[in-house]
Amino acid sequence: MIRFITAEEVLPVRNAVLREGKNLKDDECRFPTDNAADNFHLGYYIKGQLASIASFHPQSYGQFAGNGYQVRGVATIAKYQGQGIGSQLLNFAIVYLQGQKGNYIWCNGRKKAVKFYQGVGFEIVSPEFEIPGTGPHHVLYVKIK
Repeated sequence: MIRFITAEEVLPVRNAVLREGKNLKDDECRFPTDNAADNFHLGYYIKGQLASIASFHPQSYGQFAGNGYQVRGVATIAKYQGQGIGSQLLNFAIVYLQGQKGNYIWCNGRKKAVKFYQGVGFEIVSPEFEIPGTGPHHVLYVKIK
């Protein structure tokens, strides 16, 4: 089941998956935009357990016109990876943002996650670049309307 959740609820999953369980303080997994206006977080629950998360905030990118949203912190607990849960979250967000007058979603996707994003319809729009501490990335983009 997909639900809108709070910034606080995403932090343990971000820590476990994106920070590889380094047991960081929750504040070290917090994004500056977590509580920004028009920001939202999605969670996918399986038998009451939060299995996957994604966070979205209004943010334009480069030359793309219209209302852009950046997706950050897409993460699925290890035992649920590869089951399409993250894809379902992104597809839910695309439909939701259509109703919110969103025009596109973009992200700084880790190199190892590029195929995941492409499977949901995203395309690479940047050369590879490095984000210190998290490795190689590409900017990816999907048009909503």
